[in-house]
Amino acid sequence: MAAGEQDETERVRRPSSKKTAKKTVKKTATRASSGRAGSGESESEAPRAGRRVSAPRAMRYAAEQLKELLGRAPESVSAVKPTEDGWQADVEVLELERVPGTTSVMATYRVMLDKEGELVAYERTRRYTRGQIDRR
Repeated sequence: MAAGEQDETERVRRPSSKKTAKKTVKKTATRASSGRAGSGESESEAPRAGRRVSAPRAMRYAAEQLKELLGRAPESVSAVKPTEDGWQADVEVLELERVPGTTSVMATYRVMLDKEGELVAYERTRRYTRGQIDRR
């Protein structure tokens, strides 16, 4: 391909408006500055000082930050609730994989986040086998 043809292809793939292109640039800059690379948030979604993040963002942040600390990918976030100081989330993590899968060891971690979504504390509250059902 000639250099002119490559440029034409790039032009077709670029956003049609300058406004969209600016948002893309801001999103990249925000990710780098917030330390949440790969979280997919734009400048409008970035936490603001003193303002509580939304519940869905709190869930994502709890899972992401717990993964960094434990080195294990969370299976799910089973609960999230606001507190006076931020958010509390319960995150389910696979601790020991076994065969059959129903005998794998799972754990529930309680994660405390501040209003901006930064992890301030966590603790393991429960261990159980994947196939176990709670008695109620």
